[in-house]
Amino acid sequence: MFVIIGYVIVVGAVLGGFLMAGGHLGVLMQPNEVIIIVGAALGAFVVSNTMKVLKASIGAVISTLKGSPYTQEFYLETLTLLFKIFTKIRQSGLLSIEADLENPEQSELFRSAPKVLEDHHAVDFITDYLRLMSSGTLDVHQIDNLMDVEIDTHHEEGHVPIQALARLADGMPAFGIVAAVMGVVHTMESIGIPPAELGKLIGAALVGTFLGILISYGFIGPLTGLLEQKLAESTKYYQSLKAGLIASMNGYAPPTAVEFARKVIYSSERPSFAELEQHLKSNK
Repeated sequence: MFVIIGYVIVVGAVLGGFLMAGGHLGVLMQPNEVIIIVGAALGAFVVSNTMKVLKASIGAVISTLKGSPYTQEFYLETLTLLFKIFTKIRQSGLLSIEADLENPEQSELFRSAPKVLEDHHAVDFITDYLRLMSSGTLDVHQIDNLMDVEIDTHHEEGHVPIQALARLADGMPAFGIVAAVMGVVHTMESIGIPPAELGKLIGAALVGTFLGILISYGFIGPLTGLLEQKLAESTKYYQSLKAGLIASMNGYAPPTAVEFARKVIYSSERPSFAELEQHLKSNK
């Protein structure tokens, strides 16, 4: 929603200022310039990226139209789930959660956190490391390092569509210049027409430069910034999961292990100690 609102503000400010200066919107309606800029940019985008990156880029753009899933409510649900898992391990041992790990969709533990259960990556992260923990083949330091590697991989993978879109944004002004040059070429071959008509052709050519810069800095560029923030939120979530799991593996009591996870969360989404305690009591 905020993306759409932002775009409306961008277009409104640009066109509003142009109209206030006495401009006419008709001169900006140059479909041929749009075809050159957008068509060439999309072609170059396809050439410079694999199918995997293209699909990831489309998915990333669609995700910008949705709100962030990493709300305080989502974190409370996650922390409560971790508390229940750690408590069950503490009371009955690691083997008691084996059935929960093998089939989390049917597990009462995971079904008590429906939003977390919908996030398959989060569920895999939790269950995979609890399996490693129960196997006893790796010590805590090895699992800690493995978590870091996985989180880094997640972050790098999330950066791929962002980098692709950033390159596209960087190239848009150049494609705008291409469209403008094509317009100038057309103007030069029409040099014998009256000055009034010649001025219209020059104005139409300059629209290409205008569109290339506007699309770059007003539309695509801001999306990469938003995607960077969304990726940071996602990475922080997994860092929180890691902190809680490692604390539990180190033998801390469930409330303490969950507190480790809570402290990692950004302050804007982090529930207070009292809020978490109240949520845990209400979900026993």
